[in-house]
Amino acid sequence: MARRPRIDIPGYHHIINRGVNKTDIFKVSEDKETFLKIACKACSIYHATLHDYCLMDNHYHLLIENQQDNLSLLMRQINANYAIYFNKKYLRSGHLWQGRYSSWYIIDDEYLYRTIRYIEHNPIKAKITAEIREYPYTLGSLLLRGEEVPTCSTDSMMISQFDTKTLANFLDAALEDDEIKMIETERKKQIEIKDRQAYRKEKKALESYFDSSMTRAHRNSAIYEAYRDGHTQKSIAKYIGLTDAAVNIIIKKFRI
Repeated sequence: MARRPRIDIPGYHHIINRGVNKTDIFKVSEDKETFLKIACKACSIYHATLHDYCLMDNHYHLLIENQQDNLSLLMRQINANYAIYFNKKYLRSGHLWQGRYSSWYIIDDEYLYRTIRYIEHNPIKAKITAEIREYPYTLGSLLLRGEEVPTCSTDSMMISQFDTKTLANFLDAALEDDEIKMIETERKKQIEIKDRQAYRKEKKALESYFDSSMTRAHRNSAIYEAYRDGHTQKSIAKYIGLTDAAVNIIIKKFRI
């Protein structure tokens, strides 16, 4: 399947990248601190704001707002410079990152605020900590503890829109399954750009993906395309007469 095209236009972007083969990209606290310094330098050069972040041992989440069509350049600088630092420090060579970073353009405020909660709850979801404020490598944790934030986050909406009490109420509430589902659904939706504005692409009807004369290979490709466009595995399975498990297996093969 063709890769989802990059969206570089100004706006909010949720970005994730992982270590190659799921290896750790941060071994000690100094590594996370160095990554943030590199990220802040890149944000300064490319006039972007780091609204939120979470640095886990083998991956990171960033919520970046760019002002120009330069997200790819910004992320290239962050990832390349950190890889140079990491390889030199740990006497290694070769690729550090699993692949190109994943990014999702955020269309509306509901999606934006859910993304912040999703990012901040990563350490809790991973059972590393029970409370956000206990894990020092998210922006929310620093704010809840009254600590200094990275320079590229001083204009974060988490600072301008929340006081400490309101932020605590917003972040500390348990992350519900429907919030996670909302994030996952938004990720699968196609975005189209018109006149430098982003819009959700209208989801096609399920019947438009399938043809009674198509081969099994074409059908499987259509299953993945429908899923990628936002249709659920359950709805696809029901429409084409397969079990949910069979559809899940087909989709996983395309993800490899």
